[in-house]
Amino acid sequence: MLPIQRLPSAPGRSRTTVYGNLIFTVATADTYDLDMRKQTREALEKLDRNLAEVGSDKSRLLSVTVYITDMALKPQMNEVWMQWVDQENAPQRACIGATLEDGDMIEIVAVAATKD
Repeated sequence: MLPIQRLPSAPGRSRTTVYGNLIFTVATADTYDLDMRKQTREALEKLDRNLAEVGSDKSRLLSVTVYITDMALKPQMNEVWMQWVDQENAPQRACIGATLEDGDMIEIVAVAATKD
């Protein structure tokens, strides 16, 4: 049986879980600045940190689901995404309009492969 590694973020949930060669992680912005570009940058920076913490990086992303509170702001999110994403190893991506808690405008859920 493969071990499961969980890196907690808050009571009752983990920010990153590793099972076998798969990494499951989630990221939101650290601030509630009402600017989609800024929240997207912060969430992607956190995604980078989450992946690095388990020895991986954005080139190993397999699938990403981006939840945003206002689909009219998707072009702003996408502008930041296109600057950040590894163009040689772009993951499958979906973007969904959603109601998020607190001041979050964006939440990113990702599945990646480990480097080994």
